[in-house]
Amino acid sequence: MKWLDNTALAIVIIGAVNWLLIGIFRFDLVAFLFGNLSWLSRIVYTIVGLCGLYLISLFGRINNMSE
Repeated sequence: MKWLDNTALAIVIIGAVNWLLIGIFRFDLVAFLFGNLSWLSRIVYTIVGLCGLYLISLFGRINNMSE
């Protein structure tokens, strides 16, 4: 499952960079690339959100590794 963790982390980092661009420059990279709330951009936003939810489990797994 390490590949899933790494893939989800990479996708969430890309999503975080998109939010950084929105916050600083008011530039939404996903909307620029795929259209403003088109079905494709909604899929990208959904995948980023699901990866973020999946990575919540990383907290528990890290805690178990440290003990």
